[in-house]
Amino acid sequence: MSDPITAVPPKAPATPAVPAEVQAIVDALDDKRALDIAVLHLEQVSSSLDWFVVASGESVLQLQAMEAEVRERLKASGARLKGVEGPSNRWVLMDYGGVVAHLMSPEAREFYDLEGLWADAPRVPVVPS
Repeated sequence: MSDPITAVPPKAPATPAVPAEVQAIVDALDDKRALDIAVLHLEQVSSSLDWFVVASGESVLQLQAMEAEVRERLKASGARLKGVEGPSNRWVLMDYGGVVAHLMSPEAREFYDLEGLWADAPRVPVVPS
């Protein structure tokens, strides 16, 4: 009698290494008490972007503080800001090349539903350091 065949469970996809820019953005947003920070890994679903960081701020002042802190942290790390759309009272988009930060009011975040639009992109847990 031969040995029974043991089923091998499929391997879970490896969690991608988080770039320093993404970690710096998450840390900056956490320091400014951003709500619901989400990191999406877009590499498999986009030909031009690798990462989105999406977070909410409860007021215009908080969104401004979040933007300023992200700018300061990434400038200190040597990352180059390629462009900014906004700022507005609802949404600031900060483009760092393959990494884009979306700082949004809760209402704008719900209305535009970036996480729903990019639902095929894995959400990667990033813990503030």
